[in-house]
Amino acid sequence: MISLAGRDILHAWGKFVFTGVGLGLLIGVTLVMAGVYRGMVDDGKALLDNSGADLWVVQKDTLGPYAESSSLNDDVVRTIRAMPGVAHAANVTYLTMQVRRGESDVRTMVVGIAPGEPGTTPGWPPYLTAGRQITRGHFEAVADGATGFSLGDRIVIRRNQYTVVGLTRRMVSSSGDPMVFIPLKDAQEAQFLKDNDAIWQSRRRSEANPAFNRPGVPGLLDAVIASQSTNAFVNAVLVTLQPGHAPEEVAESIRRWKRLTVYTRTQMEGILVGKLISTSAKQIGMFLVILAVVSAAIVAFIIYTLTMDKIREIAVLKLIGTRNRTIAAMIMQQAIALGVIGFVVGKIAATLSAPIFPKYVLLMPLDSVLGFIAVLAICVVASVVAIRMALKVDPAEAIGG
Repeated sequence: MISLAGRDILHAWGKFVFTGVGLGLLIGVTLVMAGVYRGMVDDGKALLDNSGADLWVVQKDTLGPYAESSSLNDDVVRTIRAMPGVAHAANVTYLTMQVRRGESDVRTMVVGIAPGEPGTTPGWPPYLTAGRQITRGHFEAVADGATGFSLGDRIVIRRNQYTVVGLTRRMVSSSGDPMVFIPLKDAQEAQFLKDNDAIWQSRRRSEANPAFNRPGVPGLLDAVIASQSTNAFVNAVLVTLQPGHAPEEVAESIRRWKRLTVYTRTQMEGILVGKLISTSAKQIGMFLVILAVVSAAIVAFIIYTLTMDKIREIAVLKLIGTRNRTIAAMIMQQAIALGVIGFVVGKIAATLSAPIFPKYVLLMPLDSVLGFIAVLAICVVASVVAIRMALKVDPAEAIGG
């Protein structure tokens, strides 16, 4: 019966192969969609891994620094370093923005890293693919290779120019934007400081405010003006722990004594995957369901068409005593063969097209295995309509035709 199904496929091989290729492209889109979701999750985990932190200390009652904005005074880090179980603590800022190079710009996450050394100070890129780490306090940058920047490039962030002294890889935000690392003081200025016009207008408003010109409080206006020209805020404090200390215990101690919100690695991963990526995951899931239904409809239609084309042959088979299950098996084998061709084409298409996508697409072997099983199941279900029609054929049609 396998040879009977094979002979029938060879009889209409053109229609069968072209249908398999079309189905394969649809399956390829499905695999890529699943890979996009996997890539988003992997980007989030890479962000946490590359930070080198065990704990994230953020503004109280916020989901910062990745899912929500967070603002802390930069002197908080000194008190956190004195907490039991803390090995290292470092300020960090995150700002998603367009970084300009020449006439073009690139959407990046600009990370402000505190002075220190890679491997000990959290927040630094853990490895480089070219160049060196930042050694000066101002106007140097390390960029992810996905930005397209090269060593020695001059890039513009806000009002300042930076020289790219190092390149790294797979340093991305939770949304897949490549990172650019600059010194913390420069990042604070880029994120928090006002431009000159805003400072001048704010000074005029302060001078016109009687509350800042009270005779009994000398220097109050000068202090206000000075505060408008300086910055003392960061988005988070990254903490690494001493060996033998449980993250949750140290986090609870900081929450209790410093009145701040602290997240462990597990909690931060839950925020990124469960909250920041959840909407995109639901949308991708809906697309996968739609694609599965469309695939089933295509398989059902082509198998139904192929069955209709050989109604007389099926009637002859029934007339010579062929059992119904034999005919059903022939139709189901054709549907499975169509699914196998489609999956092979889809897998090849997804593998070749994944590197072209601007976002990271992670094709996991387990997803491919589950996808193959799903394709076969869809093909089996889709063949039921054609099988039912074939079983209703009257053997007399072989004589009457």
